[in-house]
Amino acid sequence: MPGADGPDGTATDAPSVAARDDLAGVVDLFGWLTRAELSRALSELAFKQRTEVDGDAIAAAIDVAVAEYALVPAPPAALSEAGDTSGDAGGALADVVDPDERLDADAVALAVGPAAFPSLPEGAADLPHILDVPERDVDREALSEAVRARLSEDAVAAIGEGDADRLEVLADVTYDIEAWAPVDAGAIRERIVAELDA
Repeated sequence: MPGADGPDGTATDAPSVAARDDLAGVVDLFGWLTRAELSRALSELAFKQRTEVDGDAIAAAIDVAVAEYALVPAPPAALSEAGDTSGDAGGALADVVDPDERLDADAVALAVGPAAFPSLPEGAADLPHILDVPERDVDREALSEAVRARLSEDAVAAIGEGDADRLEVLADVTYDIEAWAPVDAGAIRERIVAELDA
């Protein structure tokens, strides 16, 4: 995964915005993927592109995409797949009550989030033929409510830690989520701005 330049112009180990959007593009192909499935998809892409695959780099890229709201942990009730009418995707997924605690759980389902501009990396169009994944869908209303709740929790945590950089990111996400879904994040944004201005 390519690195991004830090504020001082030096290279960092963080995946670039393009890399995060590529991850979102891969997930968007399927509707949603578990972390384990997304990791496998990225490994398959690396193989097709004849590049080295680094499991730690893939995990770090997913973590960044989740932290930046390009990908979002989705509660099982927001997910469905072909042949399943329970709205719980078969009930085999990890519930996401506290996404921060479950960030590295392979069974957590990930969907495209409000900060993503999904793009397809080279060779990604072949992934549906490679991965044995049924047709899937996401209930955007249920997902957006879960994302709004997580955004509120993240804001409270960042305020408690006095993390101005994180609050700046979350302030941007409050605008993204309102453009992405019929969700009002105004109260969260006001609290973040008040803290940043204090």
